[in-house]
Amino acid sequence: MNAHELKQAVAKEAISRVATAHGDNLVLGIGTGSTAECFIAELPHLRDRILSTVSSSERSTALLRELGFEVKDLNDVDHVDVYVDGADESTAEGFLIKGGGAALTREKITAAKAREFICIADESKMVETLGTFPLPVEVIPMARTLVSDALNQLGGDTIWREGVITDNGNIILDVHGLRIDNPSTLESHINDITGVVCNGIFANRGADVLLISTPDGVVRIL
Repeated sequence: MNAHELKQAVAKEAISRVATAHGDNLVLGIGTGSTAECFIAELPHLRDRILSTVSSSERSTALLRELGFEVKDLNDVDHVDVYVDGADESTAEGFLIKGGGAALTREKITAAKAREFICIADESKMVETLGTFPLPVEVIPMARTLVSDALNQLGGDTIWREGVITDNGNIILDVHGLRIDNPSTLESHINDITGVVCNGIFANRGADVLLISTPDGVVRIL
């Protein structure tokens, strides 16, 4: 199986999970990225079960609307039954790094409102310790150098992702070379840096269900 086929397989497994573990009139949260887009492509199989959707990016919103799904503002729903999204890295505990597509803040907000967070990925994203994938940090533009200096003091090498503007109008700094032994503590610490909007560690609200695609099939880790 190639990389795209692995993503398709885990997306189909997530559809099955939603269908069997959740009822009708679903408010469904959808993430961002290539694996999430494979999940979106399978959503017509659940059309009769979905009341409305919410989305973590403008791109995912456009794809959902192309398929005829209602996409609501998160403020207009009182809950999200289940949120489905991919990851750039994951541990077996469901701690994640996300944000390669620069949608980490909206992804984290949507995950926080969800009753269940299903993370879908292929086996190449599994690690024992987070940090091989550069950690994305969304930053207010005027705070770029202030935040970069603070992140470098944590032992990483911070690089501005030039030319990238988030859906919120902010910039992304990528922190290379961090070994994240205590993801919950580091997530909170980075968020406390003045000028940081959000960082891509998902540990304080990690995945509830972790589905990993392998050439031999999809494995549920959590």
